[in-house]
Formats: sequence, C-alpha cells, structure tokens
Amino acid sequence: MVQPVAASIVIRHPANAILITMPHLSTRQTEFIESVLRLHPRVATFDCDGTLWSGDAGEGFFAWELDEGLVSPEIVRWARARYADYKAGKVPEDVMCGEMVTMHRGLREEVVQQACDTYFAQGIAPNIFPEMRELIARLRANGLSNPCDVWAVSSSNQWIIRSGMRYFGIPENRILAAEVAVDVVKEKNNGGNVRFITDRLIRIPSGPGKPEAIRAALKSSSETRPDCAFGNAIWDREMLAHSRHPYAINPNPDLKEIAIANGWTVYQPKNEL
Repeated sequence: MVQPVAASIVIRHPANAILITMPHLSTRQTEFIESVLRLHPRVATFDCDGTLWSGDAGEGFFAWELDEGLVSPEIVRWARARYADYKAGKVPEDVMCGEMVTMHRGLREEVVQQACDTYFAQGIAPNIFPEMRELIARLRANGLSNPCDVWAVSSSNQWIIRSGMRYFGIPENRILAAEVAVDVVKEKNNGGNVRFITDRLIRIPSGPGKPEAIRAALKSSSETRPDCAFGNAIWDREMLAHSRHPYAINPNPDLKEIAIANGWTVYQPKNEL
C-alpha cells in the first residue's frame, strides 16, 4: 500500500529561494504521483492553466492588467472589445492568445514581468494543485542522476508562465509559452540595457501549435516526443496525442470525452493548499 507523503519544494524567486512544506498528500494523490514515476519518463510536457492550478492565469492577468491600467486607455478599450468578440466566437483562439502578448508592445519587459509576479502570487498561487507541484519536483529530481526533462507548454503569455514556473522550479529555457521578441536598447544615461517588448510573435502554443513547439524544442535531443503529457482542455488534445502516455488532468468535458474514448488516463486533482 502506498503511504501518504509530505510534499516539499524549493520555490525560486529572482532574489531568493524559499522552502515550502506542503500539507501531507492523501493516499490517492500519492498513488497518482507514483503511477507516473513508475513510467520513468525522460521527457514530460505540462499544460499550465487548469492543469497545474485551477483557473486561467493568462485570462486572469489580462482582466487584471486592464483594470490596473498597465497598458494605455486606448489599448484597454480595444482589448475589452476584442475579448468580447473572442468570447462570441468571432476571433480564433490562437489569434486572441497572440494579441494578449503583442498588446504589450513598447512596454519595458521588467514592468510587465513584475506585474505578472504580483498577480500570480495573489490570484493563482493559492490555487496550485499540490500533487502536480510535487510530481514535477519528483520528476525533475529523480535521484538527481537521471532527471526528467520537464517542459511547461502554454498559450498564455510568456511572463505570467515565467511567474508560475518559479513555484515549480522550471527554468525559463524549459517554457514554451505565447512569446514575442524583445528588443534590447542601451540607455544613454547609465549605459545599462533596457528590454522593450515588441509585437513580433515567436510562437503561440495552442492546439496543433503545442506539438509543433515541442518538436522544435526537442530537435537537438535524442527524444522525438514526450513520454508523458498533461493537459486539461481541448487545446491540449494534439499535445496529449503526441505523447506516449497522455494524462487528462482536471479535464473540461470535451477533453474528458476524448480521453475516455482513447483510453487516456483521467485524473481530477484537488486544491488542498
């Protein structure tokens, strides 16, 4: 019988590291973690919103930044109207995801990153699924001799996912999010460099874009696809089908139906923070 374990992880923020001891995981949570670890995956890919935590950090930050005035009033008016069209089915998913990133054109990246850090800590971190955080910690450690290559794959903006991955110990070079290029400009006064956000899209990992981004990231590796993939929404379907062991985590009804029809593992986590 699998015994419940205490979950702990080092949460790395830009300037410090904090050891957080999670509540004891239940037998069910521990059995789920152990079932994945027994597969000895070499590569694992995780969707973020709805999979690692409840709620959508990308959409949540979008609403929050409009209320906070992070962008100009003109952008706020445009964004609210555009989002209404998206919810009405008039704007495709990948287009909206891209525009939620490009709307920051001209802003200093550090300003947007700090805003994302603030929002995530307040609005999303309390909703992290403890067994998912522990699973990622165990996969990345794996005795430290042969750790799993863990990737975060999300259509939310790159800055909010960076904020979230600090709670999971996933470095920036293992994040595949909706991303734009950043221009580095040298300041005349102090000679320092400032990073300005552009509207030049690099990727939008949504739907078929997720396995495409994964294949591009793994092209220099001996692996051609993930051993395990975890997602919760219809936009994760292609990523899950691309993996050897698909997991529908906290699935929406449409993905749950697909998962059951294909014999994929379905797991419903519980937020017990």
